[in-house]
Amino acid sequence: MNGTGNTILVTGSTSGIGLGLALRLHKAGNRVIIAGRRKALLDKIVSEHPGIESVVLDVCDPQSIQRSSEALAVSHPNLNVLVNNAGIMHWEDLTDSGYLSTAEDIVATNLLGTIRMVYAFTPQLIKQPSATIVNVSSALAFVPLPATPTYSATKAAVHSFTQSLRVQLQASSVEVIELAPPGVRTSLLGQENDEHAMPLEEFLDEIFELLKLSPTPRELVVERAKPLRFAEASGSHDEVLKMLAEYKAPAA
Repeated sequence: MNGTGNTILVTGSTSGIGLGLALRLHKAGNRVIIAGRRKALLDKIVSEHPGIESVVLDVCDPQSIQRSSEALAVSHPNLNVLVNNAGIMHWEDLTDSGYLSTAEDIVATNLLGTIRMVYAFTPQLIKQPSATIVNVSSALAFVPLPATPTYSATKAAVHSFTQSLRVQLQASSVEVIELAPPGVRTSLLGQENDEHAMPLEEFLDEIFELLKLSPTPRELVVERAKPLRFAEASGSHDEVLKMLAEYKAPAA
């Protein structure tokens, strides 16, 4: 992936990792378009960071995705990088049927949202001389957090989908990268002040060092994510799963 001179669309970029990536990419000399559902919040970010652009886009709504892809093909014909970052994460109790709607929302956002974005934007990306799709999965794609079962499952599916996408696009101009974060101090699961989670700026520093490598790694995995990413290969999967099973939803 070229470090500068790109036109980049980042979904789920009004907070957390998505916003952090967008700001860093813009600072590096890229044209960045942030995407999210709340126009007022998008407008606030754009006003605070001159040069960044925005588009109202709901990855859970196929029509919203289609409208955005058609509009951006006209307004930004040089769009050559798609970062599929939009995602939600919630605690679940699999013995309580009331959580089914929560699980369905997670699948619609994390998995179907990523798949729909790829189908909608790949036709434009493959027309570019050089393009990149970055799918954000999670270290929990490799060892699940039992208290967030559907989130972990969707990220495992994103990992698998990304592998297949890479193979199907290997003869094209589109590079496919997976970003698999560890727990990071964001609002995703209310872990802004969690001492066990990685500070956001520290995470971004390490990611952007990986992006400087040539060729760009197929998987962007920071050091703190490696124990989960390689748990199966190292024979520590069951031990790590047992450790993660100790994390419980906070008391209401």
